[in-house]
Amino acid sequence: MPKKLIKKYMPDPNTIRDHKHLKIFGKLLHNPNLWHLNRKSAPGAFAVGLFFAWVPVPFQMILAAGAAIIFNVNLPLSVALVWLTNPATMPFLFYGAYWLGTKILNHPTQEVHFELTWHWLEQSLATIGPPFLLGCAVLGIISSILGYTVIKYLWYRSILKRRKRR
Repeated sequence: MPKKLIKKYMPDPNTIRDHKHLKIFGKLLHNPNLWHLNRKSAPGAFAVGLFFAWVPVPFQMILAAGAAIIFNVNLPLSVALVWLTNPATMPFLFYGAYWLGTKILNHPTQEVHFELTWHWLEQSLATIGPPFLLGCAVLGIISSILGYTVIKYLWYRSILKRRKRR
């Protein structure tokens, strides 16, 4: 069950291999283990993808691909899961990360007036940066552990169900 569902939504390996930003990995992308989907690679890919979804940088896909290569987990799934934080969901998720960081650090939440300027970014990193980055780190760790555990469990359950049917 999890394998069929995941494969249904997983991007094509050739699309990822030919992506202009991922070409920096060169021949490392030809490792066949990065493209197989099994009970070991899928949970790891969920952990990598969900962790890097919370990293607030514009090149999350490259970081997730690099981690997938290092940990030898499914690369397309790792890269696809980074899109949990996309332009539509990012404001809500990152505000939640900021809110969590303020609660952990016991800081009051500040009203943020977003501007797309370098001055605003420098000024904001000093004030809202620490709680925001802490919240992102905590949520990244929690979601990667949770994603790994849930997929590992679902895969185990599907194996037991298949054995029982035999």
